[in-house]
Amino acid sequence: MNVQTPEREEHEQRERAEARLEKVQQVETIRAWLKQATAAILTDYRGLNVGELVQLRNKLREAGSDYRVVKNTLLQRAAEGLGISGLEPYLEGPTAVAISRGDPVAPAKVLQEFMRQMRKLEIKGALVEGRIITAEQVRALAEMPSKPQMQARLLGTLQGPLYGLAGVLVGLQRNLVYGLDQIRRQKEAAEAA
Repeated sequence: MNVQTPEREEHEQRERAEARLEKVQQVETIRAWLKQATAAILTDYRGLNVGELVQLRNKLREAGSDYRVVKNTLLQRAAEGLGISGLEPYLEGPTAVAISRGDPVAPAKVLQEFMRQMRKLEIKGALVEGRIITAEQVRALAEMPSKPQMQARLLGTLQGPLYGLAGVLVGLQRNLVYGLDQIRRQKEAAEAA
């Protein structure tokens, strides 16, 4: 017969309370990640060994992102705490999250390239700038130019007409100078004759 002593029961209650506190802290940490993230891409990492996970983490870190394994229930609670719903279909099986606080395209590109090389990783879905998107939409996101590339294109598009206008204005001044120079030459030629 297994009889619990009051000391043993108290010890078990303390352990359960500590476990609950640890889970609450983990949920708060995940909530902070999600709150700061421009993109949180959920992946199924089954089949990756430790070396491959380290390699993926390093590539994501170079792109300004973190990669963390999370428990689905804790991720769900953190998302609900931020008023995010709709992640449930993507929270089956083992889940790791690529979190970016900057360019939301960068982690999608890294994950897509890693998937082409390893063929083991699977994208489940993502939370991008407050919206939940599917794995297909993440793949489409990976095909987009990065934020700095888009900014450079926009800047080039805005500068093009300005350069054209500057060229026209400089051309007008140049033509005026040429015209005045022609008048001067004609006057000099008339005075010499």
